[in-house]
Amino acid sequence: MTMRKDGLMRMRRNRLRDHSINRLIPNMLTLFALCAGLTSIRFAMDQRWEHAVLAILFAAVFDALDGRIARLLDSSSKFGAELDSLSDFVSFGVAPSVVLFMWTMQDVKGIGWALTLLFSAGMALRLARFNTKLDNADLPAWHSRFFTGVPAPAAAGLVMLPLIAWLQFPEVAFLRSPAVAGPVMLAVAGLAVSRIPTFSFKRLKISQALVLPTMVVVAVFTALAMAEPWATLLLVLGVYLASIPLAVSSHRRLMQQRPLPGAASTPATDVDADHL
Repeated sequence: MTMRKDGLMRMRRNRLRDHSINRLIPNMLTLFALCAGLTSIRFAMDQRWEHAVLAILFAAVFDALDGRIARLLDSSSKFGAELDSLSDFVSFGVAPSVVLFMWTMQDVKGIGWALTLLFSAGMALRLARFNTKLDNADLPAWHSRFFTGVPAPAAAGLVMLPLIAWLQFPEVAFLRSPAVAGPVMLAVAGLAVSRIPTFSFKRLKISQALVLPTMVVVAVFTALAMAEPWATLLLVLGVYLASIPLAVSSHRRLMQQRPLPGAASTPATDVDADHL
């Protein structure tokens, strides 16, 4: 009888812990990201292109927050990881390609839809590869500085470069051509599934002396984003593209100095990432 009471008490404690609001907050943010991604498709159906881009941007912000808050609140779970992966596929794998199809790629009918499917399939393959690498704990500490390929939120931003550029320069009609959007979709899909190392900024540390200058930079960036959102987005995406060769060089140098266990030439894999 005593053992039965102890078992019931443990079940009640587990039930209370499993339903703690702290454990639900990261999943709520993931659902916000999912809803934002789906809403971008609704905006595209109404030809509200600015809102469609902003919805995907909000999805990226929620996606960046959910993993970090889960670690801060010590509420990471397998359920949350699976939900996050599904949300990422919808918000960054399906929504951007559908938005671009409605924006311009439907003008080339079959080819446009084929590229839309190709981008979404590439993002699904990237996320599947990411999920299979989560349990790899035998990698050196420096390895967490890199992703393998372009992560999903960054890929979503890069694939919408023609749309963002058109929003900034609407008088340049050529930017809305499938001849521009199509190759960009193909190239970004290739970057997402590639084994090219890219920087992961989630572990970036700022020294005490740089805290104030960093806050000033953030304030300036926020002001620019409010005044010229599309030009600021173009700048951010351009800087990210420029960082890829630097990431490749840095990764190669670290591989030569401190190779991965088992194989000095093993390409990078994602570990402990905020995703994808």
